[in-house]
Amino acid sequence: MIDRPFWQNRIHDAWKKAPIVWFSGVRRAGKTVLAQGLGDATYLNCDLPSSARSLADPEMFFSTLATPYVVLDEVHQLPDPSRVLKIAADAFPSLRVLATGSSTLAATRKFRDSLTGRKREVRLTPVLCTETGAFGVRDVRDRIVRGGLPQALLSAEPDPGFYNEWLDSYFARDVQELFRVEKRREFLLLVELLLRKSGGLFEASKAARDAGLSRPTVLSYLEVLELTHVAHIIRPWSGGGTRELLRQPKVYGFDTGFVRHEQGWTELRDTDLGLLWEHLVLDELHAQFPDREVRFWRDKSFREIDFILPAGRGTCDAIECKWNPDHFSPDHLHEFRRLYPKGRNLVASPGIGHAYRRHFGGMDVLFASPANWVL
Repeated sequence: MIDRPFWQNRIHDAWKKAPIVWFSGVRRAGKTVLAQGLGDATYLNCDLPSSARSLADPEMFFSTLATPYVVLDEVHQLPDPSRVLKIAADAFPSLRVLATGSSTLAATRKFRDSLTGRKREVRLTPVLCTETGAFGVRDVRDRIVRGGLPQALLSAEPDPGFYNEWLDSYFARDVQELFRVEKRREFLLLVELLLRKSGGLFEASKAARDAGLSRPTVLSYLEVLELTHVAHIIRPWSGGGTRELLRQPKVYGFDTGFVRHEQGWTELRDTDLGLLWEHLVLDELHAQFPDREVRFWRDKSFREIDFILPAGRGTCDAIECKWNPDHFSPDHLHEFRRLYPKGRNLVASPGIGHAYRRHFGGMDVLFASPANWVL
């Protein structure tokens, strides 16, 4: 079993704030293995009828536990999961529960209670570039090629069949069960289209034409993809400037291996690596700063900042992603800081062993990898 201390610590930190942790992430991101590695926790697979029988009387079950921790894996499979979790939190205040699922809790229609005040959420990303050493990955390039789902990352060689099999499982277990989506072919075609355009501006009308769907249906399906963590919708940031992009979002696919596979890339050019590196940086931002919203900035002259982390009162941190830090140009950042001078500037690059700073016309910029950045 591979030790993943970053996520184990995140779960334990969340338990200090609330008795229930909702642990979500895309299918096969490693939730079950990570949950089983939490030491003395009692583990139940709620897919099994025996688990449902054990939890038919939650009060009796929780009162007989020998440990203060319990894992309810795939908890949404229970007939009334919110009742089970509410009893755990209210009747057993010293108990700590880890409940797992592939989507956000709000997407699970069986939840009749939002568990307000009783829960915290932790979203597991695909394997972070700061975790690759534990998985025996040679370098960031290899992580990009294989993607971040442990099964693909640990395989002896890339398996093209893995991606189609995963999509079939995802649709059957996560999409149909939770959302009752009828149009399987069109839904999966939309997923493929999003992966091919991953990291670019999203045009709902064009996506509707290409997938053979109506525009409202595309927007509905896009919400499903976001709730199940398969798509990340990054909205533009603006302080009200007249020449800024205000409405059109970017959409990122959840995993570099899937993006590479759908693009048909076998040999990666620097431009390909630069785009896929953005995906890894986005995962790191979601993991390290879960309470901060991630945006991007673009103006009508096509000047762009990859990611913006707003911090309130006109302050925001700006992150540029560069596969090769020597290719960074400060021009777009200068324009952004002319409009919004408050905040920190970061160039995120994988090959930087020790973080360093450079000054560009009075503008301070930190160059760092995710392993040594500070925001």
